[in-house]
Amino acid sequence: MNIQIFGKAKCFDTKKAERYFKERRIKYQFVDVIKFGMSRGELTSVKNAVGLEAMVDPKDEDYPLFQHLASNEAKLEKLFEIPYLIQTPIVRNGKQATVGYCPEIWKTWE
Repeated sequence: MNIQIFGKAKCFDTKKAERYFKERRIKYQFVDVIKFGMSRGELTSVKNAVGLEAMVDPKDEDYPLFQHLASNEAKLEKLFEIPYLIQTPIVRNGKQATVGYCPEIWKTWE
């Protein structure tokens, strides 16, 4: 298992996701999306696994503007440029991914 957690340092669900993997002694790599963002390849991989709309934080103040972008390519590019729009945590295991706190899915990965 090759777990990556993309999250925000102050996100409660990100901390819960980290705790979930720590308690089970599963190694993971944490990436702060505010500091480092996600590569285009990572964004595309997650989009293919969960869908573009699931990746966007609906509570963000820029969400209404994001919804009015014409194409999915433009929306993906906006997530690349402005990583604080990304809903966290995003947990990846190879080509599989989840958005939010999803222990019921993570159990199937073990």
